[in-house]
Amino acid sequence: MTRRYFGTDGIRGQANTFPMTPDLAMRVGIAVGTTFRRGSHRHRVVIGKDTRLSGYMLENALVAGFTAAGVDAFVLGPIPTPAVAMLTRSLRCDIGVMISASHNPYQDNGIKLFGPDGYKLSDEIESQIEDMVDKDIGSQLAKSESIGRAKRIDGVHDRYIEFAKRTLPRDVTLSGLRVAIDCANGAAYKVAPAVLWELGAEVVAIGTDPNGTNINLNCGSMHPEALVAKVHEVRADIGIALDGDADRVIIVDEKGRIVDGDQLMALIGETWANDGLLRGQGIVATIMSNLGLERFMSDRGMTLARTSVGDRYVVEHMRKNDFNVGGEQSGHIVLSDFGTTGDGLVAALQVLVAVKRLSKPVSEVCHRFEPVPQLLKNVRFAGGKPLEDKQVKLAIAEAQNALSDRGRLVIRPSGTEPLIRVMAEGDDPGQIEKIVDGLIDVIAKVRPAA
Repeated sequence: MTRRYFGTDGIRGQANTFPMTPDLAMRVGIAVGTTFRRGSHRHRVVIGKDTRLSGYMLENALVAGFTAAGVDAFVLGPIPTPAVAMLTRSLRCDIGVMISASHNPYQDNGIKLFGPDGYKLSDEIESQIEDMVDKDIGSQLAKSESIGRAKRIDGVHDRYIEFAKRTLPRDVTLSGLRVAIDCANGAAYKVAPAVLWELGAEVVAIGTDPNGTNINLNCGSMHPEALVAKVHEVRADIGIALDGDADRVIIVDEKGRIVDGDQLMALIGETWANDGLLRGQGIVATIMSNLGLERFMSDRGMTLARTSVGDRYVVEHMRKNDFNVGGEQSGHIVLSDFGTTGDGLVAALQVLVAVKRLSKPVSEVCHRFEPVPQLLKNVRFAGGKPLEDKQVKLAIAEAQNALSDRGRLVIRPSGTEPLIRVMAEGDDPGQIEKIVDGLIDVIAKVRPAA
């Protein structure tokens, strides 16, 4: 399926450069509003954003598009992506929109869409929207008397704070824990520290001074070095690093070591299984998750189901097969008992519950398995489809034969950038490095056809 605008996580690009322009954002608002305008009731959309400078521009353009399509717009301001998904359902809205490029730098931005059930849209619906975006918008506009209204909704932070706190049993308190949290100067800069403090933790917060251009800048889950330093400085029991829209999380233990999403899924999956709460007899992860996680689950009589990269595909598999724990190595953790999309803060709270119950250091609680040596490198390409090149196909086949059943090889194009991602893992680090570097070299030499 050829996709003109939508990638693996909505529409994304450099702000004020096609496709991330106010003109296209307005067209998307009109197209989405028209698509979800069903029945005679007043239709509603909630629109949230992170703290990027371009969020103001895209927010106004989307409001113009939705109201032109006859949809009332509820504007939320800066708020985490999972809060938008939650409020779409809570406010009985027909559609939810999050303006964010997640972990990308401030120069980028994006548009994520949620259906009335709080789940991200299917590929089929996104294709319908793409078709409508490129058509004449005049036929999609509402009549003069049916133009939508726009209203800024107050108190949304408090709603999300209460929602997050309710994911913990009422008898659980975080008192006695010193928690350092890095909010990436992003959407959770107010709500995340508040949740932890209200649950009784001693909170040391960084990345809470957004200025429009410092989101994810040397901070957050993509750059946890600042949090590692803060954990050491204040002797915190745990560090929590969120990304710009707070739908992913990385943990730093008391020794300053980074804990990725695979370890967090192992911990939550094992804990929930012991408590009789795990459904699906295992967890769902992507093809990028470490082989060590798969072995860990198998050793405990549980399964690891793998999907394509993207939390939306994880969620689709979870819904179809009745799993309630899933996620990505990058820190998208989806707990469907609580929400419909990745929620970094809620996942972190589950980790804190385990730490409190076990009364052990985070370094012991969160280190569930020994990762298999894994190497991921990216190679940029100028155009065309390098993975269809004969020499590339031959090199991939040879690499797979070399690994045999002692490892895995995953090669895929990025869904948001002109990159080919090459990942290999296995028990022999030297062999893995040789395979990845060899494939990178072959792919880099491919030139697009004239």
